[in-house]
Amino acid sequence: MLPNTGKLAGCTVFITGASRGIGKAIALKAAKDGANIVIAAKTAQAHPKLPGTIYTAAEEIKAAGGKALPCIVDVRDEEQISSAVEKAVEKFGGIDILVNNASAISLTNTLETPTKKVDLMMNVNTRGTYLTSKACIPYLRKSKIAHILNLSPPLNLNPLWFKQHCAYTIAKYGMSMCVLGMAEEFKGEIAVNALWPKTAIHTAAMDMLGGSGIESQCRKVDIIADAAYCIFKKPKSFTGNFIIDENILKEEGIKNFDVYAITPGHPLLPDFFLDEQPAIVTKKADSYGAVPELKEEKMQLPPKPRSGAVEETFRIVKDSLSDDVVKATQAIYQFELSGEDGGTWFLDLKSKGGNVGYGEPSDQADVVMSMSTDDFVKMFSGKLKPTMAFMSGKLKIKGNMALAIKLEKLMNQMNSKL
Repeated sequence: MLPNTGKLAGCTVFITGASRGIGKAIALKAAKDGANIVIAAKTAQAHPKLPGTIYTAAEEIKAAGGKALPCIVDVRDEEQISSAVEKAVEKFGGIDILVNNASAISLTNTLETPTKKVDLMMNVNTRGTYLTSKACIPYLRKSKIAHILNLSPPLNLNPLWFKQHCAYTIAKYGMSMCVLGMAEEFKGEIAVNALWPKTAIHTAAMDMLGGSGIESQCRKVDIIADAAYCIFKKPKSFTGNFIIDENILKEEGIKNFDVYAITPGHPLLPDFFLDEQPAIVTKKADSYGAVPELKEEKMQLPPKPRSGAVEETFRIVKDSLSDDVVKATQAIYQFELSGEDGGTWFLDLKSKGGNVGYGEPSDQADVVMSMSTDDFVKMFSGKLKPTMAFMSGKLKIKGNMALAIKLEKLMNQMNSKL
């Protein structure tokens, strides 16, 4: 972990989405220096599934040694942004650092993304970042520190990162384009940078997105907080950078990254938008039109004969079913398989005892997965992680993403038998 230096004592840090997760972690790191934190977030009353409000965050910030100003801010509302900025300046005398952390996510393809979700992502991620920056810039220009930090990815134009969730990618890249433009526009006055994690980060939102059990594949929010702290210590001339958390911490001399892992030693889930993925050798695509071929580093057993492999896989799956598995899953999966032994198959984990078979399920599927028969067999035998298959475009998913991720846990239980 990166030690505090006291560098941010008395500085005012305006953070959107600071009531929980990454935003709150950055706030607490700065608070340990004695910083003033403006908590600009929507949650004034406790959410049934997500812990934390602007007021509980304020208490934690004060306990850590900082001062706190909780402000109800929906970044889609320009008046709420302006009001929070005015209150911050009135209370603390100015703004030194802005962290654009508030974000909305829906990992759905074009036809599966309702207009309401498209508007939410565009208005929170891109427009919210732009408007909050615009409101803070007149005060940041007066600061000796003057940093804007957007929690957004490097602008990787590999189509791989657009094809599965085009709207989300556009919305996140809008935040990154704010970095590109504003860094140049305010060069010498304000440092404008982006920060993105190398691996998945464990937050309450990640639990909702990935389901229980996902945390072992994640790092703690502390790694982002430490990386942000490194950036805030840099001069204004450090601008226009798209920073990966692990890389900047290595530059600071951090060698042991196990301290950031939820489960030290457990393989980590790479984050989106990065082609260089940990524990995976990515065969470089000859052109952006090609999808990178992902290969596990560990030695793989020779593949089983293809003839009847899908049928054999479903037979083993059927033998593994139980009322407990059905009770824990409560979902119907449909598989659209291309190649030898392909066609439509189903896995019913709603009916008593569960069922598998060829053809469509009797009730509507909650999740439809499309892939090749080879990748299907590899996935169920543990040689291809579903997350990796999805991220590399080998697996297409329609329907409930949380239920799709539940299936990954079930596969892990079956790997020893396949």
